[in-house]
Amino acid sequence: MKWTILGSGGCMVIPKPLCRCPVCREARDKGIPYARAGPSAFLHDLNLLIDTPAEIVSMLNRSRIRRVDYLTFTHLDPDHTEGFRVVEQIALDFRTWRAYPEKQICLLLPEQLAEPLREIRSQYGPLLDFYQESGFVRLHLFRDRIEVGGMGITAIPVDRGRQTSFVYVFEKSGRKVVYAPCDIKPFPEHLKEVQQADLLIIQPGIFEKGLKHGFRYPPEHVSRTTLYTYEQTLELAARIQAKKVLFVHLEEYWNRSHDDYRALESKNKAIRFAYDGMQVTV
Repeated sequence: MKWTILGSGGCMVIPKPLCRCPVCREARDKGIPYARAGPSAFLHDLNLLIDTPAEIVSMLNRSRIRRVDYLTFTHLDPDHTEGFRVVEQIALDFRTWRAYPEKQICLLLPEQLAEPLREIRSQYGPLLDFYQESGFVRLHLFRDRIEVGGMGITAIPVDRGRQTSFVYVFEKSGRKVVYAPCDIKPFPEHLKEVQQADLLIIQPGIFEKGLKHGFRYPPEHVSRTTLYTYEQTLELAARIQAKKVLFVHLEEYWNRSHDDYRALESKNKAIRFAYDGMQVTV
C-alpha cells in the first residue's frame, strides 16, 4: 500500500492565521515541513481520498495525484469536511453545470454517517444531495466492511456521544494499515481487526507540558474525553502490537515545531511524525 499524508495538521493549520508565536513564525518563514495543512490522507492503491479539510484543493494541486476515484470521511467535524466542495471543483463541466461522467467520485460511506452528512448544507440544500444530483458523487453506503479493488476496508465506529467517529482498517496482500487520525477514544483495541497492524496512523494525543501560554490541561478538560495523552497513545500502540506508528493531526496549540517532533523520533525508532506530502509504503 502506498500512502500520501496530504495534510498533517489538526483543527488549526500551522501557521495559524495572524499568529506570531515562534512555531507559526517559523512555519511561515520556512514552509513545509514546518507548515501543516488540515488532516487528510490519500491511498494510491484505490485513488482514495480520506477527509477534505478546507485546504484540500491546494493540497491536491501540490501533490502528484492525477485522479480521485473514491472519497470517505472518518467523521464530520469541520476540519475534516469543510473542503467537501472539492468534488465539484474536480468534476464540474461548466458547459452543462453537471459532472464529467468520467470524473464522478464514489463516496464510500459507513451507513451511520449518511444522515449526519446531510446536515451539512448550502443554499442548495444538503451538500450530499446536491452533489449527487449534479453527478459529482455516487454514494455507496456500507456496513462494517467492504471489498474494493482487492482491498478490504473495515469501518469501526467510536461513539463520541453527539456523533460517531470511525477507525478504518485497510488490508491488502497480507498487509494491514489502521487509520485513526482523530477523536478515537475509547479506541476499540479489543478487536482483532486493529491488532498487529503493519502501520498505525493515529493522532499522538495530548502533550501535557510545553503548551502555548503555559496552559495545562485540567483533569476535566473536554479534550480528555476524546484524546489520550501522548504517553497513553504509545502504550496503546504497544498493546495492539503495531509494528510502526505514524502520528498525524498535529495541533498548533501543542506548541511544537517539526524539529521538536524529530527529536521525539530519535528516542523511539518505531514512531514517525508526519509532515505534509509525506509518502509511506507498507
